[in-house]
Amino acid sequence: MTSIHEEAARRRKELMQQMEPDSIALLSAAPQCTRSNDTEYPYRQNSDFYYLTGFVEHDAVLALIPGREQGEVVLFCQEKDKTRELWTGVLTGPEQAVSRLLIDDAFPIGDIDDILPGLIEGRQRVYYSMGKDSRWDQRIMDWVNVIRGKARQGAHPPGEFLVLDHLLNEMRLIKSPLEIKLMEKAGAISAQAHKRAMAVCRPGLHEYHLEAELLHEFVRSGSRAPAYNNIVAGGANACILHYVENTAVLKDGDLVLIDAGCEFDYYAADITRTFPVNGRFSTQQKALYEIVLEAQLQAIKAVKPGVAWDEPHNVTVRIITEGLVRLGLLQGNVQELISRGAYKAFYMHRAGHWLGIDVHDVGDYKIDDKWRLMEPGMVTTIEPGIYVAPDNMDVDSKWRGIGIRIEDDVLVTRTGHRILSAGAPKTVEEIESFMAQARAQAVA
Repeated sequence: MTSIHEEAARRRKELMQQMEPDSIALLSAAPQCTRSNDTEYPYRQNSDFYYLTGFVEHDAVLALIPGREQGEVVLFCQEKDKTRELWTGVLTGPEQAVSRLLIDDAFPIGDIDDILPGLIEGRQRVYYSMGKDSRWDQRIMDWVNVIRGKARQGAHPPGEFLVLDHLLNEMRLIKSPLEIKLMEKAGAISAQAHKRAMAVCRPGLHEYHLEAELLHEFVRSGSRAPAYNNIVAGGANACILHYVENTAVLKDGDLVLIDAGCEFDYYAADITRTFPVNGRFSTQQKALYEIVLEAQLQAIKAVKPGVAWDEPHNVTVRIITEGLVRLGLLQGNVQELISRGAYKAFYMHRAGHWLGIDVHDVGDYKIDDKWRLMEPGMVTTIEPGIYVAPDNMDVDSKWRGIGIRIEDDVLVTRTGHRILSAGAPKTVEEIESFMAQARAQAVA
């Protein structure tokens, strides 16, 4: 299997082939972020920077200079420093970076203001991610202004600035075999974590007890962090789409919705399961759950090459609307209800999003105002839901406060699709059987 650094070298070459002539691309590593006083949040590299380097240190800048005779790939990074390394860990340093990252040249980050203007000079175009970081925008303009200040001496500043994001986003949208392998690993760890939380769930526990089980499984399996702020939402909390407090008591008779996925070697999983706190679905819970499950299964079936990206969503809207009419939560003609968006009172989000290095990964969903067609190598989540708000007085009280979502990660293949997050129980029968067995084992 190709290493991450070999893959990054291939990506750099592909990107440079798409760049305009006489251009340079500049990317910055993510900065360290202070958590409080002199402590920092755990460091996480900028996704684009990691995609093109596999390098995980801060204080670094990458320059891609197609056609440069002295070397097309130049990195600026921290120097080796034994005293600093004693406190914060071993640094790669410029010399080792060249061989380890398979790049052409590397310099100390402290020398960047002296060297980088010379690399930009003579290039007509500068690619970078504009407008995302005002400090980075200013640094690039400072370097360009150094060149402009020498124009009378014959220096040639760039005359055009181009957005780098579109080229990179399209590359990142199609996953390589290495990326798919990492996402499958993230999915397997996350599915096992969901099973662990499902197995220990009991009335009287707090939501954070289940969150602890998730995090335990993530870390013991080699993941260093969740891919996003995980949701453990008991009862009516599940009707809050991005609920993250995770502090409430889990009550007998309620459902609990867990939306949780780990990040493994920078690649994300994103899985949601909803199950009864006491191990048994009530009549109303089961009725709504079966609608969401059918919507998800049919939407997954729709995932294949050549299908418009919004088609799985349309499938979920139709099935959920039909189900809500059948149960009496909506009244009227199904197509008319869909046309006027009546279902949005219960299902207000889309059925999925791109997944990759970022949990909401990059890539356009439309091209020329038309939904793009799926291609092999794309990965999308499929996550329909039904949420009956606790204060929804338009429905019978027996339905209120029930929130259900079911989510899996789906790869588009040449012949159809493959689920990357299989493993956690999903049908009513699977969930109830798994939880009953877990309780029996705990008693024994």
